[in-house]
Order: sequence, then structure tokens, then C-alpha cells
Amino acid sequence: MANDKQRLLAGEPYLSGAEDLLADRLHAHLLTERLNATSASEPDRRRTILAELLGVVGEQTEVLSPFACDYGYQISVGARTFINFGAVILDSAPVSIGDDVQIGPGVQLVTPTHPLDPAQRRTGLEWGAPITIEDDAWLATGVIVCPGVTIGAGCVIGAGSIVTRDMPAAHLCFGNPCRPVRPIP
Repeated sequence: MANDKQRLLAGEPYLSGAEDLLADRLHAHLLTERLNATSASEPDRRRTILAELLGVVGEQTEVLSPFACDYGYQISVGARTFINFGAVILDSAPVSIGDDVQIGPGVQLVTPTHPLDPAQRRTGLEWGAPITIEDDAWLATGVIVCPGVTIGAGCVIGAGSIVTRDMPAAHLCFGNPCRPVRPIP
């Protein structure tokens, strides 16, 4: 029988309060506290903490503080990507952020979901669905990306949008729920 961390990594339902997952979240929270306490004048120290926290951090990638995540090890960030102030990445499933991506202030990438039935929710059961942000995408201020969504390469998501389904490459998309508005030439 797999433990809850193995179930989380396999994309299966897991108990969020399991000891192994609590320990992993504590480790990530301690690292984000260290990251968020560093000065902008300490880029090497910030880079070292990010390398320990995240699964992959590409060259010349910058993550501004405050930053928050659940586990960290399920997040991969490509080269030359910029993540602005206040980003929250809940990585109960893999979060893949490509190269040259721009993520605005207050963006939330949220992979976990919970049962609709309140009795099941009280058990702590949850599961996650991966999020993929492809190369050259731009998520403007306050965008929320829901579980299981892929944002196509070169896509621009307008400020305050809530993305509940996949968005095509090279399109301007916005709204609640977010929808493609027009191709980007």
C-alpha cells in the first residue's frame, strides 16, 4: 500500500494531513520564510534557497518575495522567467512553468482540489491536477489558474482572469471564466 506522499506524486487521492506530507510542507514553508527574509541585495543567497526549494529553476529566473508554495519540489521553472510579488503556487501536482514566462503580482497557480461532499472533505482527502504554463506566456496581475489547466505558448492572460480550462497558444485571453478573445499576431 502506497503512503500519502507516493499517492500525491502518482496523482492519486491522498490525505493532506498525513505525517509525510505535513513534514514536506513544513520544510517548504521554512525555506519560503528564509527566501522571503532575504534582501534584494542577496541574489546569490536567494538563488541557493530557490534551488533547494523548487524542483527546477532555470538560469536567469527571478522570483520576487513574498512567495509561497506547498511543497516546492513539484514546481519547475524555465530559464529567464520572472515571477512577481505575491505569487502563490499550490503544488499538490506538478506545476511546469516554461522559459521566458512573465507572472504578474498576486498570481495563484492552484493544483489541489477537494471532494464536493462535506463529509468526504472533513476526512482531509484531496487530489491534484497538473498546471502547465508554456514558453513565452504572460499572466497579468491577479490571475488565478485552476487545477488541470495548460496555458499555451505565447498566450497572454488578462489581469484578474480566472482560468478554468486550457487556453490556446498565441491568444489574448481574459475574463471570469477566462476565454480566448483573439489571436496575437
